[in-house]
Amino acid sequence: MDFSNKVIIITGASSGIGASCALHFAALRAKLSLVARNVDKLRNVAEECEKISGTKPLTIAADISVEEDNARIIQETAERYGTLDVLVNNAGILTLAGCLDNIKIFDQMVATNVRGTYLLTQKAIPYLIETKGNIINVSSVASQSVISPMTAYSMTKAALDMFTKCAALELAPKGPVVTNLFKAGGFSDEASDDFYAKMQKMMPLKKVSQAEDIAKLITFLASDDAKCITGTTNLIDCGLHLGQPLL
Repeated sequence: MDFSNKVIIITGASSGIGASCALHFAALRAKLSLVARNVDKLRNVAEECEKISGTKPLTIAADISVEEDNARIIQETAERYGTLDVLVNNAGILTLAGCLDNIKIFDQMVATNVRGTYLLTQKAIPYLIETKGNIINVSSVASQSVISPMTAYSMTKAALDMFTKCAALELAPKGPVVTNLFKAGGFSDEASDDFYAKMQKMMPLKKVSQAEDIAKLITFLASDDAKCITGTTNLIDCGLHLGQPLL
């Protein structure tokens, strides 16, 4: 795959899946616009990308839950590159919370995982129509599997899944391709080791997807090799969706 002269926005690019995506796309010679809240970590990722590709990525310190920041992400990318080919909606937050927990936790996750992704995509669409580009939404198996206590998070990811399908159908005549990626694992560096270990025990393969595994699938979905794939959900969950064996 070759992404020379392709412009790619990656949100949540300072760590985990987003950082791994940035490194993979840099190796494929893409022009990168990296977005995250943590400025120092974002700068470090950008420096690593520059070492790989020889090209300095655009870095944008932004919070996608803030409407003005979403507009600025697209504006700064357009000013730097003049176009946009791929939007990777990776930014998201996970707080373990159930039905009885503070509603502010729910509101915070909706603001980022649903509303922020929706707004950024909305502002990117005019550019993606011009290039017949790609939108890749990073979801979670939590949208389909009941994992406690993740009620609020699971609801936001289920909403993202339906957004992927609806946007794919709506945008198909105009050109952009929209795909969804279900992952289990690929947690950020801040994820607790204890939670990671518990997730690993739940997997039929007894391992958890790593950020690099997910980044490789994202680069494929963003490539011309996946031009006939849209509105789909692509699992990379080490078999979690299969459930637990009875014996």
